[in-house]
Amino acid sequence: MPQYLFLLYDDESRWAAPSDEEIAAEMARHGLFAEAVAAAEGAQILGGEALQSTQTASTLRRDAADAEPLLTDGPFAETKEALGGYYLIEARDLDQALELAKKCPVSQGGVEVRPIWKFGE
Repeated sequence: MPQYLFLLYDDESRWAAPSDEEIAAEMARHGLFAEAVAAAEGAQILGGEALQSTQTASTLRRDAADAEPLLTDGPFAETKEALGGYYLIEARDLDQALELAKKCPVSQGGVEVRPIWKFGE
């Protein structure tokens, strides 16, 4: 069955110092999303996690395949939205994955859906 990565982009400033109530409300929304995926025929969540802020990110870049990687702090994205988490979803097809992505709780951003590339199949 095809797999899709849901990349959750949101305004990470919302999560700089969340209250216990805000965290509980967000977790409840993700619980509802998990229930919606479980109720969808043939779909399931294979994994997923929240990511810490972009302030904690490190990036390794190289100019060529044989070049030494250069380590920098952060992704240095010039955007208000940042990657905040992901789900790995198994779904019948892209149409079902997109329907499930509509239920994914992102308040002020978006969900990017990417099919997983399976080599050797």
